[in-house]
Amino acid sequence: MPFTPFHLGPALFFGLLLSTAFDLPTFLIANVLPDVEPSAVLFFNVYGYPLHGFFHSYIGATILAAILALCMYLLRGFFGKVMRVFRLQQNSSLKKIVFTSFMGAYFHVFLDSFLYSEMMPFYPLQGNVFSAYGSYTIIYGFCGITALLGIALYLYKIRKGVAILD
Repeated sequence: MPFTPFHLGPALFFGLLLSTAFDLPTFLIANVLPDVEPSAVLFFNVYGYPLHGFFHSYIGATILAAILALCMYLLRGFFGKVMRVFRLQQNSSLKKIVFTSFMGAYFHVFLDSFLYSEMMPFYPLQGNVFSAYGSYTIIYGFCGITALLGIALYLYKIRKGVAILD
């Protein structure tokens, strides 16, 4: 998505809803990490490289997820402190962080697949079977609704103090 924050809506909602399976900070970051690629293409004015290239494929997302999982595991203490600022508490394990990294990166590719015909989600296979005319409204609507639901779920979980997500 050209506006990465749209990915945070579904990430917040599903990250909180499925908090027993997902590590919330990992899921939030994994859902926006692939958009470093189009940001770099725009910022560095990379001629001839698609905005949604290799890292918007499942192979590229796999590489990003593996790197992210390692980084998040090493930084889990820091992110535990950040979670406490938001009155959320969650125990992280390597297994949960790895699973969450992959699910978040793949979810990003899945959502973007409906929006960008230049994407090749199943690279090296050419083309994008998911892109369809008019899907912008559906995908952006989904992201907006899940953002509102995610905020409501967050407020519900912290209403009585610190929310324990495990």
